[in-house]
Amino acid sequence: MTTKFEWDFDKEAENQQKHGVSFSLAQEAFLDPKRVIAQNLVHSESEERFYCFGSVGGGVLTVRFTYRKYVIRIIGAGYWRKGKRIYEQENQVHG
Repeated sequence: MTTKFEWDFDKEAENQQKHGVSFSLAQEAFLDPKRVIAQNLVHSESEERFYCFGSVGGGVLTVRFTYRKYVIRIIGAGYWRKGKRIYEQENQVHG
């Protein structure tokens, strides 16, 4: 079964302007075999939200997402220090 992604194109344009990351690039974080998935407890009120921390383009990309009917819906993405720190900590312990 192929993983499917979706996103709001206006939100992607806003994300690209603010963080320099397109959501099509953000999909690549999920391809990292050492990716880390964590629940976003702060923003999971109306639906469960998650983070994917994965290596993309020489850096660690943090992708905020949710699942909707077997589809990964990307909400935001960026190269943030906190995501890199979590990725490195998890891969030291488990890798």
